[in-house]
Amino acid sequence: MAFLTNDKLTIVGAAGMIGSNMAQSALMMGLTSEICLYDVFSPEGVAEEMRQSGFDDVNIVATTDAEEAFKNAKYIISSGGAPRKAGMTREDLLAGNCKIAEELGQNIKKYCPDVKHVVIIFNPADLTGLVTLLYSGLKPGQVTTLAGLDTTRLQSALAKKFGVMQNQITGCATYGGHGEQMAVFGSHVEIAGRKLTDIIGTAEFPAEEWEQMKIDVTKGGAKIIELRGRSSFQSPSYLSVEMIRAAMGGEPFRFPVGTYVKTDKYDHIMMAMKTTMTAEGAKFEVPQGTAEENAKLDQSYEHLCKMRDELVTLNIVPPIAEWSKINPNL
Repeated sequence: MAFLTNDKLTIVGAAGMIGSNMAQSALMMGLTSEICLYDVFSPEGVAEEMRQSGFDDVNIVATTDAEEAFKNAKYIISSGGAPRKAGMTREDLLAGNCKIAEELGQNIKKYCPDVKHVVIIFNPADLTGLVTLLYSGLKPGQVTTLAGLDTTRLQSALAKKFGVMQNQITGCATYGGHGEQMAVFGSHVEIAGRKLTDIIGTAEFPAEEWEQMKIDVTKGGAKIIELRGRSSFQSPSYLSVEMIRAAMGGEPFRFPVGTYVKTDKYDHIMMAMKTTMTAEGAKFEVPQGTAEENAKLDQSYEHLCKMRDELVTLNIVPPIAEWSKINPNL
């Protein structure tokens, strides 16, 4: 198999459903010949299944040792946090998973400071990504979080509504936080060449139905738990591997990602922006929508700031004024 790179990819949380699916997706995409599976619970069973699947030209290492996992890693994807359960919001995982993110960042700084890119997907991803970035010492564009899943949920909902293929739904995007306070942008969407804004409010798509769809999209994760009895694992694992593929110089990532933002308006936060992912990292620009959409983005940012400030209260991160002492890149 021709691989995209021979650099080491470490998958954190590899013994879980998301992690094991990431391993399989990375192998099927032919990303790299060097994959390390890391978890506090032995991921050897996952490694053995991958070998038995016939992936016989890849060096697959399974370990519970942090130094072995992170040493010389050039790319990292982490799902290594507590999963969301029925009745829980992403925010309910804040304190525990951000402590895990702090340890992850410290391990990166200690064992693989030359890592090229890190993708964080465990919830609440905007905050766990922010904490990982802070303690890793990496540059802002080197750490990204999963946000595309919200956009694909909007895209799939519209495709089902109008009976078209998902690739006929263009211009879809959700921005801000990966949670129920996200900003759903519909002003740039086209349905098989028709502007969504021309359809909303007609008999074909009443405004009330559009408003309900936006709510349903923001609660898409809870719906998966309702339907499957567990949190989603196939969609986040696949999209996160697509993200790391883009960071490796492969196909561009198609959807927004969560990235570190420091502007006059949005400051010291990780949130989904209009982004491009390349081997040089993530670059963003602030999206522009309708006045209502922009206001929703502002509200999402304010919600993220409240959670960030709660981390200060919990002594998981210091006050923002001290961040540059931990990570000079911030």
